[in-house]
Amino acid sequence: MPLQPVAQPLLRINLRRLIVLVAFASAVISLANSFYATYQVQRQLLIDTTLEANYAYALKLASSTENFLLAARQQLAYSAGQLPRHYADPAALKMEAERLRGQTNTFNSVLIVDAQGKVLGVSPETLGLQNSQLASEGASLALRERRPLITRPYMSSVGNLVVFISHPVFDHGGRYLGYVGGSIYLKQKNILFTLLGQHYYRDASYLYVVDQSRRLLYHPDPLRVGEVAGKNAVIDAILRQESGSASIVNSRGTDMLAGYAVLPSTGWGIVAQRPTAATLAPLNQLMLNTLWYSLPIALLSLPFIWWLARLISRPLVQLAEGASRMDAPGMAERIGGIRAWYLEAAQIKRALLVGMSLLQKKIGKLKFDVQTDPLTGLSNRRGMAAALDAWQAQARPFSVIAIDIDHFKQVNDRWGHAVGDEVILHLAQLMRACSRDADVLCRNGGDEFIMLLPEADLDVALQVAERLRARVAAAEIPGAGPVTVSLGVVSSEQGAGKVLGADAVLLAADAALYVAKENGRNRVGLAEPA
Repeated sequence: MPLQPVAQPLLRINLRRLIVLVAFASAVISLANSFYATYQVQRQLLIDTTLEANYAYALKLASSTENFLLAARQQLAYSAGQLPRHYADPAALKMEAERLRGQTNTFNSVLIVDAQGKVLGVSPETLGLQNSQLASEGASLALRERRPLITRPYMSSVGNLVVFISHPVFDHGGRYLGYVGGSIYLKQKNILFTLLGQHYYRDASYLYVVDQSRRLLYHPDPLRVGEVAGKNAVIDAILRQESGSASIVNSRGTDMLAGYAVLPSTGWGIVAQRPTAATLAPLNQLMLNTLWYSLPIALLSLPFIWWLARLISRPLVQLAEGASRMDAPGMAERIGGIRAWYLEAAQIKRALLVGMSLLQKKIGKLKFDVQTDPLTGLSNRRGMAAALDAWQAQARPFSVIAIDIDHFKQVNDRWGHAVGDEVILHLAQLMRACSRDADVLCRNGGDEFIMLLPEADLDVALQVAERLRARVAAAEIPGAGPVTVSLGVVSSEQGAGKVLGADAVLLAADAALYVAKENGRNRVGLAEPA
């Protein structure tokens, strides 16, 4: 199966920077979320509080205005009760009109009118209405209804926009004599201006009064008094005789927080409203101040985050470097020395060490299998070559014993390959018995074997060879009969004072083996290296 290419990371960023980035992003997101949640909660609280305050304020002013109108009607009612006995006295009527107008400054003008609409008494005299016949909306309504009235705004006979409050006058016999009434000039300084205007705020908050015809009875802008208001949710609610609060957009497109209340006696609505922006301005400044004071702490926390990221990432970085260089010498010891102080790093460290151990065992086994003859367990040609290369690199002297089983083909032909394998295995066992731990025992192929003896001179090698030959000749191998071997012995130091190369020694050992065979087999042969 072909190897799959290793996927490259999407971002070329190390773990430490990643941890710092994640920690910083988490802190920023948490802070932003906290600020947003706090802002929204406080914003809604301010809006709700302002709406409730404006509603309560409108209720209070509606109550005060209602009490004012009640007091005005009571004044007129008292005067109406006193007037019957003076209706024939113009001077007394004039005096009563002056008294009513000046008593409380409730009315801008006062009229006393007979049953035919003729003015009998007036204050102030500058109006020029004495003895005149009134035909205004308020006068006509008072004569027709003959009951206490508060009119809607209308233009008076002298050109004033007024609200007219009147009370009928009856004699002791119940005969209708006329009425007494007071006018409030909406476009001039009046009691409503005194009552409401003193509560005007400098943050663009204001009050206004509207009647059931959408006409403005009071507004901080005098030019708007008498104006008919357009579509407005608050005014619509007032027309339904509802009181409450609402967030609206006024005629100038400004978001307002309005509280409104209705006067029971007239149906007028008093609206107290404040710009939403003015309400939220302190909150916006508070959030800016909070952010400003939070910045130093946030900046001071960055070195701590960097240090903590380094502390967390260091074991993982070291483990990653170790994992990328697992084949380097001593890497297992280096990984074992890494301080994995938290659980995940410790688990990765343990997994790496276990993996390296298993890998080394696997590599060792593969190396053993590659360099080992599967039948005998002796080294094969690769194992022999590896040993010789190492000794040559170290300039170590060594001797070679070449071994060949005599007439092995006849054993296979006569007894079969299974018996032949038993002979080979028996020879391998005897080679082990006659060798040292440092010796390298090899099966060169078929019935050919090699013994490599490090640090052994020719005499020692001859002794080993002769001992092996004798033990093979004396051995009893079931089913094979007597078996002998021929051996050739050469030392790497036979070359006139110089250490011979591996190839030369092996060739000389092979030549010595042929010498033994030519001399009758079952013996040890010698040969001089070429």
